[in-house]
Amino acid sequence: MNMRFNAVYKKIDNWYVAWVEEVPGANTQGRTLKEARENLQEALELILRVNRAISRKEFKQGSYVREPIMASR
Repeated sequence: MNMRFNAVYKKIDNWYVAWVEEVPGANTQGRTLKEARENLQEALELILRVNRAISRKEFKQGSYVREPIMASR
């Protein structure tokens, strides 16, 4: 499933700081804009993977429904 997020980059001194607006905790930095983009991609993928694993571990037992959901703008 492809999801779309908004990445924000800000140059501070000799660094670029980066974060994803919709995902708290998905943030990073890089010496170049290219490095910040690559780092942010990795950070986003990791945080989504970890959040999914935590959720599935916490809700192993019991009755629940899991289904894809899409958000509009």
